[in-house]
Amino acid sequence: MKNILFVFGTRPEVIKLAPVILELKKYPYKYNVIVCNTEQQKELSNQTLAYFGLEADINLDCMKPNQSLLEVQTRILSALDKVFEEHNIDATIVQGDTMSVLCGALASFYRKIPVYHVEAGLRSYDIYEPFPEEVMRQMTSRVAALNFAPTEINRQALLKENISDDKIFVVGNTVIDALFCLSDRTLDSARLYFENLGIEVSDKLVLITAHRRENHGERIDRILDAIEYLVKEYKDHTFVIPVHPNPNVKDKIHSRLRAYHNVKLLKPLDYPYLVYLMKNAKLILTDSGGIQEEAPSFGCPTLVMRYETERQEGIDAGVSILVGADYDKIVSHSGAVLSKKREETRLKAQNPYGDGTSAKKIEAIISKY
Repeated sequence: MKNILFVFGTRPEVIKLAPVILELKKYPYKYNVIVCNTEQQKELSNQTLAYFGLEADINLDCMKPNQSLLEVQTRILSALDKVFEEHNIDATIVQGDTMSVLCGALASFYRKIPVYHVEAGLRSYDIYEPFPEEVMRQMTSRVAALNFAPTEINRQALLKENISDDKIFVVGNTVIDALFCLSDRTLDSARLYFENLGIEVSDKLVLITAHRRENHGERIDRILDAIEYLVKEYKDHTFVIPVHPNPNVKDKIHSRLRAYHNVKLLKPLDYPYLVYLMKNAKLILTDSGGIQEEAPSFGCPTLVMRYETERQEGIDAGVSILVGADYDKIVSHSGAVLSKKREETRLKAQNPYGDGTSAKKIEAIISKY
């Protein structure tokens, strides 16, 4: 039996690793699964773990207010070093491109422990878009023993970086597996949740999320200019914004939008509640990576408020449009959707990111390895 350590710290990581954790737990004679949460997003990550019926075996509580990236990295690396000191780890599994991912990979590499990277090979080829994630995922790929690429495009990116082909496996994206975990009962509880908040989830709902570091400062101002215009122009539509707790985002969103009756500013949502909104939204505006992958499953038009995306498959398939923080693009593309009925704007393309069997494929590869 092998001791497999999962390292994560944010809600998106939990969502995408939960199917893999659950799959490996089906085989207790093969794997002793150890779940380590750096708590990079303490409340959000633990909340989402609970939804999947999971809890962390190790909580590192590495965050404190206003840390620099260097301080966060130092604290997580130091805490993880103690984890490796106290446990005989055979392999470490990380997902994506966060600070927790990089630290998990580095701490493992320093001890010559194999790293398995879920969602490997995503690239924008601009080290400052997204910042600092582009560099983090490239560095993680260099030390990974197994790279689980969601798509062939991701595989080709890794090959161009001279990653050995026998270390790369195209498995789809585990976020689609997570969507299939949602029961009708769970989605019905989400419906009641929004009813109790007095939010009508109708065919005129717009979901907006904005939190990425590169969109702080002037960019969030331009994004909010565009959103404010849309809120005024489409008064019969409801704009739901789960507001990220980072004060660089939270304070500006509240000061600009809280006075509008058709804007609903919410705390960060539990995973099934966010999925319920995606399923029912007429339009999504986001800078999130995960939502770019999930929204196509529901046929919802998605505007990506970033200048570069490592999820080019959605752009190529026509299920997403890259608009950056460009006022004119946000307004014009939003208007093209909001001026029509919801049923007229549904997308017919299949989700290019997976079919819901990624976790099974990953387990089979790990077992052989």
